[in-house]
Amino acid sequence: MEQRISLITLGVDDLSRARRFYEQGLGWEPRDAPDGVAFYQLPGIALALFGRADLAEDARHPVDGRFSGITIAINQRSEADVDAVLIQAAAAGATILKPAEKVFWGGYSGYFADLDGHVWEVALNPAWTINDDGTLTI
Repeated sequence: MEQRISLITLGVDDLSRARRFYEQGLGWEPRDAPDGVAFYQLPGIALALFGRADLAEDARHPVDGRFSGITIAINQRSEADVDAVLIQAAAAGATILKPAEKVFWGGYSGYFADLDGHVWEVALNPAWTINDDGTLTI
């Protein structure tokens, strides 16, 4: 597995309020904002805002004392790469929360929790580019 982080997703209680904070308060501009999520391109990485309950449902992990509603994503170049990373994580002791599957937004993703309960998404987003140096471009 390449050593990189592609996307950090913040689970938010109110997406409209969070977008106002980042866009009007901080002056950030979304690169993409389909219904229910907003993506912001940062240097070599992206930040997403997604409803906290929706994120918990997608990760199949309840918002509790162990899950704060933040996920870290490792985007891959193919479905086979997504599967390989999940297998590698499980072999290292991670708990698979959601096996990789085709998802509603047109990609392919799965989730695992590391040994301390941090939730990671492993995904292929066919609309995004993983550059040769591992950086992400939305």
